[in-house]
Amino acid sequence: MPPLKKPVIPIADQRQLSALPLPLDPAEPALPPRDQLGRPLRDLRISVTDRCNFRCSYCMPKQVFDKHYEFLPHADLLSFEEITRLARQFVALGVEKIRLTGGEPLLRKNLERLIAMLAELRTPAGQPLDLTLTTNGSLLTRMAQRLKDAGLGRVTVSLDGLDDAVFQRMNDVGFPVAEVLDGIAAAQAAGLGPIKVNMVVKKGVNDAEILPMARHFLGSGVRLRFIEYMDVGSSNGWRMDEVLPSAQLLQRLREAFTVEPLSRSVAGETAERWRISQGGLSSEIGLISSVSQAFCGDCNRARLSTEGKLYTCLFAHRGTDLRALLRSPASDAQIAASLAGLWSQRSDRYSQLRGAGMGPDGQGNAAAGERRVEMHYIGG
Repeated sequence: MPPLKKPVIPIADQRQLSALPLPLDPAEPALPPRDQLGRPLRDLRISVTDRCNFRCSYCMPKQVFDKHYEFLPHADLLSFEEITRLARQFVALGVEKIRLTGGEPLLRKNLERLIAMLAELRTPAGQPLDLTLTTNGSLLTRMAQRLKDAGLGRVTVSLDGLDDAVFQRMNDVGFPVAEVLDGIAAAQAAGLGPIKVNMVVKKGVNDAEILPMARHFLGSGVRLRFIEYMDVGSSNGWRMDEVLPSAQLLQRLREAFTVEPLSRSVAGETAERWRISQGGLSSEIGLISSVSQAFCGDCNRARLSTEGKLYTCLFAHRGTDLRALLRSPASDAQIAASLAGLWSQRSDRYSQLRGAGMGPDGQGNAAAGERRVEMHYIGG
């Protein structure tokens, strides 16, 4: 495996700001935009911090993100007011779901205040947003009720195994699995559900935990999702031979459980849904197969980085600086029009191209010689 290098966080291209489309008539409402492949904008993922207290090898390997690594200074982060202002414009353009991510989002001070602000937003039809958060669960025990009281709807918890030795090797900071399980229980008690648990599967590392995880959450109401180890960013030393294809994972489940397919619950859903049953108990599980079975065709997600750059693909190389736009004299109508223009220009389909064995496509997220943005910087 080649030596890991310190990732380069993309520098804002100020030329993008002057190139952002502005409306001829700012008072004219923008229609919900669709991108170049006809995909609507429905899901916004907001990274509230680039910091994390875990050092998972597939996201923030300790060799790179050590004590000398320089994270973003607080002054560079979007304020809660700026995040909410942008979110309001995204909702006007069709966003129905907002997910708070990181890094570890619960490390952001006073996060409950942001949640309360976002919980007040309504779609043009007057409906509340699906407001959710992804966490490693380390701080969830003491924060779950506060998050619920602030207006958070549900949580997704990352958990890569039940065996303590395996889990601590994955998080690489010696954090015990019992405390994450306590956090999940606290989230259930607070009503932050339905809870999803995400397990990133690396062949030869934690794939022996697949069946124990499935048995543990069987009948619990928790929805377990298995995620193929992805080539996100440029620091995790990703190799194809460490990917366990979802088809093989499903076969392991079939050998231990009765497995039945479930229909898709919402458009653009990343997980293929199944029901597993054993001994009168059953649970829903999901398979996220972005390596072996790309789902770019109906991807409806945008990602906002901690310092306000917009990324239209998880595997992007560069983002568009919205912080500069926010701090300019631009009106809300101009910001909304700029966002609509950016989305309408989108043509990202990295996973499809990778799956087809194709190289750079010249569409921004596949430029030759550029490093992909790191997962901790824009969330999953």
